[in-house]
Order: sequence, then structure tokens, then C-alpha cells
Amino acid sequence: MTMDQHAAHNMSDPAMGKAMELDVRRRFFVALALTVPIAVLAGHVPGLPMLVEPPLSSWLGLALATPVVWWCGWMFLSGTVSALRQRKLDMSVLIATGVLAAYLSSVYLTITGNPTSYYEAAAMLVTFVLFGHWMEMKSRRGTSDALRALFDLTPPMARIVRDGAEREVPTAEVKVGDVLAVRPGEKIPVDARVVDGVTDVDESLVTGESLPAHKKPGDDVVGGSINATGPIRAEATRVGRDTILAQIADLVDKAQKSKAPGQRIADRAAGILVVVAVGAGIATFVAWSVIAHAPFIQSLTFAISAIVIACPDALGLATPTAVAVGTGLGARHNILIKDAATLEGVSRIDTIVLDKTGTITLGAPQVTDIEPTAGVDRLRLLTVAAAVSASSTHPLSKAIVQFAAAQHDMAAAAATDVTNVPGLGVKATVDGALALVGNEALLRANGVDAAPLLPSAARFTSAGASLTFVAHGGKLLGVLGIKDAIRPTSIAAITELKALGVTPVLLSGDAKGTAERVARDVGIERVFAEVRPEQKADYIKKLQSEGHVTAMVGDGVNDAPALAQADIGIAIGAGTDVAIQAAKVVLMKSDPADIPRAIRLSKATVRKMRQNLVWASVYNVLAIPVAAGAFYARFGWSLRPEVSALLMSASSIIVALNAVSLRRAKI
Repeated sequence: MTMDQHAAHNMSDPAMGKAMELDVRRRFFVALALTVPIAVLAGHVPGLPMLVEPPLSSWLGLALATPVVWWCGWMFLSGTVSALRQRKLDMSVLIATGVLAAYLSSVYLTITGNPTSYYEAAAMLVTFVLFGHWMEMKSRRGTSDALRALFDLTPPMARIVRDGAEREVPTAEVKVGDVLAVRPGEKIPVDARVVDGVTDVDESLVTGESLPAHKKPGDDVVGGSINATGPIRAEATRVGRDTILAQIADLVDKAQKSKAPGQRIADRAAGILVVVAVGAGIATFVAWSVIAHAPFIQSLTFAISAIVIACPDALGLATPTAVAVGTGLGARHNILIKDAATLEGVSRIDTIVLDKTGTITLGAPQVTDIEPTAGVDRLRLLTVAAAVSASSTHPLSKAIVQFAAAQHDMAAAAATDVTNVPGLGVKATVDGALALVGNEALLRANGVDAAPLLPSAARFTSAGASLTFVAHGGKLLGVLGIKDAIRPTSIAAITELKALGVTPVLLSGDAKGTAERVARDVGIERVFAEVRPEQKADYIKKLQSEGHVTAMVGDGVNDAPALAQADIGIAIGAGTDVAIQAAKVVLMKSDPADIPRAIRLSKATVRKMRQNLVWASVYNVLAIPVAAGAFYARFGWSLRPEVSALLMSASSIIVALNAVSLRRAKI
């Protein structure tokens, strides 16, 4: 297993990932503490003379550099062995080549009494790369808590009916066929079918849909959803690993495990540079010792200089520094990108799949239309509606109260004898008369004719709104249209995505007509509607099979498998913890406009990565002939190994400065 694969494997386990990060951090600080005196002993600190002369300085350098190479840098050495066994040349091989060339040659020179050594080059290479590796690990830690968050939705205890009596048992002991008693406000413990009672069930945590679903005998209810209004009894139909929540968790787990770590640009460049570095070193030594008949020490010095300068620590910093600045820039714009591979991958997206509820829309019902009966004052209609709704926890009632509270000069009214009528609405007494707030059936059951407002109601319905009629004292006051409103920034976000060459796709569990209306309003042409939670990942696979690099944007538990299946999962920050944990990108402001911002950020960061890699590679490759002594005989040009080490540091500084310039990017 290579260095990056080992890290990615361990990061799949949160506890193991944290322990590995702390281990790398500890090794970095130890390496840093030892590298500083090594550089001082070598006399390479500007303005500071050599404090200890050879051979003592060489032996002290050996003592200090040995733990840096063999303990602090052990992951690179062991990673090299694994990579070579797999016949791969990656970043770990490149690092180990430079480190061991400088270290082992220094050991030989120290033992033979030669005053020259290159311990500082080996130590600096280990230190710089450890720092970059630590920063990268910090950015990708903590992305595997989705499954635990899923199971937290299930209540630990369930109330079952046996022998005519209710008793609580652990949810894990519920069996298929058990009758569950679920009171208003309680979570439904397992998948079940209603056998008695009517109610409205809040399934938003599971389905992502904000409007509650009306349930009556014979209807299925999902474990983890909330019984909102009336007491029910339901027969357990699926328990344990067979429940919808468990199936979603299984899909998330499989999708996450199916993803191999992305191939790093640095490793691709490293594969070439390993051959260049080793080849340059061998060719230089042979040329000087065999062809030019130079002394052994001179030939070795030129060879080590060539290898050291061809294996720059700047290449180890090229991507981590750009990633560190890119993720920091994203955080300042409330865009959380969880790992380096994702930051690189976002730039390749060509298709964005967007969940409707909570992503394109606000995810909460809002009063969008109001039509009073002829002769009825609008504020009077809202006063009665708000008074009756104030005592209800139903999402539609909350929407009415919030809308009324935003109105100015509205008279306050109090309701008494408030009664929830499951599946119909709410009735109460306001100003001594019966007030009704609910659907047409509620009015009809209480002798109120809604016919005068049915044309307006039909218009509201055609626009995708739910209807709430209001009556007082036997008189129809009006009708309200309530729907999940489109986010203010959704249309602009879709326009920007198209400008970036990204195709938006709407994915929704809603009816086809409703989903197509929302898509048309925001400018999306391709729509997948009436998609069940467990099917969403299949639609992502379909797009991937068409050759698209996909991103999925969602906020609900039902989105988690699709988020994990997509090449890039993007969670709206106001959504569930499950969606946030399953995704690789989190938009903390719940603003769709941050989607194109994330893409622009990724493209800018990848540009910096490539610039850094080109510089870190070309800079040193061009210096190889000089370091190898190609111009020594004719012009006297040469680069001592210690000068090569300093040039490596200069290359690293240039790479770091270029990465920092990313902060000025306009995203």
C-alpha cells in the first residue's frame, strides 16, 4: 500500500484517521526540531558561522539526521517498499530516493573521514513533506460519520401493544407483525403500516420533503419519521437491516467503499522524476568515474548533487500548499471542502444533480398566495388564520403564523378550545365563534361552502401550492396557497452553472408535474421526478454510465446514498447531519450560488497546483545538467550538494508564494 493509499485507508475509520494525523504531526515537529541544528552544523544558516568543525560536525549531523530519516520519515520509506512491490513509482518513491541518496552518501563520507555531508538535505526533505502531508490529512479527516448519524434517527425504545397493554421495549427487539403505539411528537421506530388512527407524518428527515404526509389505515410509515398530529397504531413490516434507513445506510457504506483514492497529479509527475533522478545520478557517476576518470569522491559528489536537485522537496509541497490555501479560501466563503482529491475533482464536474426540496427550494412551507372572499378584509382573514394556527405544530400552521407575524397593523386575536382534526386541519373558538383552518373537507364537514373560492384554489394548486381554507362563524373568509418557495439565489446559480459549461439536472421525489414546474421556473431542462429515496443513487449511476462527471447536491437523509455515489457529493449546510457527513463539499450558508463558486475555486486551485508542479519539476530538471557537472570542464560551473539543498529550499519558497497568491482569486 502506497503512502497516499495508506492515509486514505486509515481515514475511512475516524478513530484511526485521527490517530494517524496526530502521529504525522508529532513526527513533523520532531523533524523540525532536529533539522534546525543540522542546518546550523552544516553552516548553511545565513549570517551564522559554522560553530563546529568536521569531523565532529559530520558525526553530530549523523546523530541528528538518523531519527529524522528512519523514524520521522519512516512512512515514506515503508511506502516506497509497498509501491515498488506493486511496480509503481509514486510520491513516496520520489521522496525516499532524495532522502536516502543524501543520507546514505553522507554516512559513507562521514565514516571515510571526508568533511562533506548532506544530512541537512535529507532532513529538510523529510520535514517539508511531513508538513504538507499533515496539512492534507487535516483537511480530509472527519468525513465518515454518516452511518452513525443515520442510525441516530431511530429511537432507542419502542412502545408495542401486546395482550391489549402497551409496554416499552428496545427498538432492536421489535419483530415483524408487532403492533406499535405511536403518540403525537414521537418518532416511528421501524417501518410499519398504519392499522388504526389518522395523522400527518413529518418525513422530512428521511424523504427530504418539507410538507407532512397524511397517513390513514393501510398507509406505510417509515422508521425515523415523526408522527406530527394524531395517535396511531401501526404494524411493523420491516425491522433491523431491512428498514429503509438501514438500506440507505448500506447504500452509503457501499458507495463510499467503492471509491478508490484519486490519483494525485504529484504522483504522476513523481513517477517520471524518479526515473529522471535515479538515471541522472547513475549517469553522472558513471560519466565522471568511468569516462572522465575523476576521483571517486568528486564523481559521488556530482551524482548526489544531481539526485538531490532532481528530487525536490518543492514537489512535496506543490499540491498540499495549494490545497491548504484553496480550502482556506473556500472556508472564508462558507464553502467547506473536505479533502484534496475533492478540491481537485470539483473542477472536472460537467453535470450537477440537484435535489429539489431544501436545495433549489427553501425546504420549509411558506404562504405564497392569499385570496380573501369578496367583501372580506385581507388582514381579517390572516388574523383568524393565525389565531387558530398558533397552537398547532403542523408545518402549514407554522407557515401561516410566520406569514401573519410579518404583516403590519394586523389586529391580534386569541383562540380557545383549539382542536386538531387529523388529516383535515384545526378548529377553535375565536371571538366567540367557531373558526376553521384546514382543507375543503374540514369546511364541508362543518357546513361551510368553499365553492366561491374554488377557481382561485385551482389556480394555486396548478402552481404547486397546498390549500388552506379559512372560515369564521359559518362564513368563508378566504383561501391560502402554501408551498415550498424557490430560494432567491437558485435561478442565478443555475445560470452561472450553465455559463461554466455544467449541465444542471433536477432530482425529486415529488410528482412529475410539481418537479417540472420548479425546474422550468429556475431554468433546468432535465428532470428526474417521482424518485424514491433508495433509487436516487441509481440515477447518479445512470448519468455516470453516460460518461458524465457528476456532482450531487442535497440536504436530506434520502440524499445520502446519492451524495456518496456521485463523483462529488455537495451538501446544503442547513440539511441533516447525515447529508453533511456523506458529502465531500458542504455549503454552510445553504446558498445554491455557492455551487458555481466552489467550481471556480476548484479550477483556480488546480491551476495553482499545476503551476507549482511545473515549477517544482522543470526548475530542478533544468538544473540537473549543472549539478551533474556538464558545464564544469568548459565553464567551471557546478552545484555542490549543499547548494542543491539551498536551491531546493528556494524552489519551495517560490511554490509557497505562488500558492498564497491564490488568495486573490476571484471566485
